[in-house]
Amino acid sequence: MELLIIGALNGQIGAASKIAVEQGGHVSLADSVENGLNVLRSGKTVELVMIDVKLDIHKFISSLEQERINVLVVACGVANDASLAVKAIKAGAREYIPLPPDPELIGAVLAAATRENHALIYGDKKTENILKVAKQIAPSEASVLITGSSGTGKEIFSRFIHDNSKRANKKFVAVNCAAIPETLLESELFGYEKGAFTGAVARRIGKFEEASDGTLLLDEISEMDIGIQAKLLRAIQEKEIDRIGGKAPIKVNTRIIATSNRNLEEAVKNGTFRQDLYYRLNVINLNIPDLKDRPGDIVVLAKHFIKKYSELNELPMKDLSPAAEKMLLNYLWPGNVRELENTMHRAVLLSTGEEIDDSSVMLSDASAVKEEVSGTEVGQTVAGMERKLIIDTLKHTMGNRTTAANILGISIRTLRNKLKQYQEEGFDLPPAL
Repeated sequence: MELLIIGALNGQIGAASKIAVEQGGHVSLADSVENGLNVLRSGKTVELVMIDVKLDIHKFISSLEQERINVLVVACGVANDASLAVKAIKAGAREYIPLPPDPELIGAVLAAATRENHALIYGDKKTENILKVAKQIAPSEASVLITGSSGTGKEIFSRFIHDNSKRANKKFVAVNCAAIPETLLESELFGYEKGAFTGAVARRIGKFEEASDGTLLLDEISEMDIGIQAKLLRAIQEKEIDRIGGKAPIKVNTRIIATSNRNLEEAVKNGTFRQDLYYRLNVINLNIPDLKDRPGDIVVLAKHFIKKYSELNELPMKDLSPAAEKMLLNYLWPGNVRELENTMHRAVLLSTGEEIDDSSVMLSDASAVKEEVSGTEVGQTVAGMERKLIIDTLKHTMGNRTTAANILGISIRTLRNKLKQYQEEGFDLPPAL
């Protein structure tokens, strides 16, 4: 997690930085909006900006939009800055964090922003075989295409390849092609020169240049606009890129790893993905099976996540009960490893006994169970179970929407939409923190 803190944070900047580092983050500091923008223009990877609520957040976010810089922004300030907090959210900040900083809340925001976990934990023979191939091809310079359903861990396998390559001591830069609007993706990848468009007030280095001599992960490349695909193909073939508004090509030495949760051969047939680019990327293909097809990973990963979230929330480490293990193994995991992680995070927080039993394992999709479901689920609609899960989680977080969304594995916007619907239907909701 790469974090940029802008401003003095009412004298709490040291505490906030320390907590972020303890949560696995790398912190950069800027004392003003303009200096914060300069950090972002330099091409430095930043995944989350924490900005002092007393600064001109509207100007900062407007500059990000004008300069086509895509980054998550949260505002921070003392708890009694209610009017400034509202103003910051209206200006476009994703969340507001009260100061002095709470470790659990900052940890939740960092996790929600990136969900990064570079540990590659496994216990299934299929996963072991994939890793053998990945380790064998890692030292090469070949492009790699990693395919598989959403949530299977494609980015983690990408990092494994980088960490075992000759470029391991260089940068690994990830770009989520599905999360960045089409109008911003070209700027994100190739950068631009000052004056290239309205709002380009300074040169910005793109991800290709930033990852030169290292590895560039193009996550969910199937979502990339076909016009940008042509420029990407040239960058891979010629090992050079053109900044938007630039007068001369720039040489780059960037290894490409791409991931997709869609069938790219079908996308080629449908005309939404270039065939020549597909062949360039698909020099080596690793297909990651769904979690249900590698059952040996399920309990091993579940225990890993129990340890992770017990430590994060300063809770005692608990064992999984046999009934809970059976429940996990009988579930089809439509959300794969990502869903398992969210499920075990909830279980850690909701468990009240000496071990994590099946009553603490709240599964999201009642129809995705292989054999049997818990008796408390029989006769309930999926929508009703979802509503109960969301409201119960919100009660546990004492109304904190950000933490609840992180635990549930959904975006804060999705959570707010659900809560608005429940409120209109007449259900009682915990007040917002």
